Amino acid sequence: MNRYLKSAVLAFAVAATTLSSFGAAEARDRDHWRHGRHHNNDAAWAAGAAGLVTGVIVGNAIANTPRYDDGYYRAPPRRVYVEPEYRPVRRVYRERVVVGTLEPWSPEWYDFCENTYRSFNPRSGTFVGYDGMEHFCVAG
Repeated sequence: MNRYLKSAVLAFAVAATTLSSFGAAEARDRDHWRHGRHHNNDAAWAAGAAGLVTGVIVGNAIANTPRYDDGYYRAPPRRVYVEPEYRPVRRVYRERVVVGTLEPWSPEWYDFCENTYRSFNPRSGTFVGYDGMEHFCVAG
């Protein structure tokens, strides 16, 4: 907003300076208007437009100059998108080592599986794991 305001004020000042010189010429031409002599003011309008355009260009150039602080140029901060690093998920599968297991379908095996797994089904000897699938109960 500050740059725009500087550009607008500078453009207005240059345009006002350019157009103020045509006010005196217009006062002189009033007498010619009364006497039937009409002068075309196209040149005055073209000069005014040229002054306005020049003011906008100069004002924009002044407002957009790089800023120096303590003799060191500091570029405006940039926003840089950084792609997140791709890391594949590593799954480690371990085989269950069973030492001294209970014999399946024995009374001790039933007791162990019922006490260990809430979803134990004694008919099939399976339980529902956290993955939603049925697994056979291995007592160990």
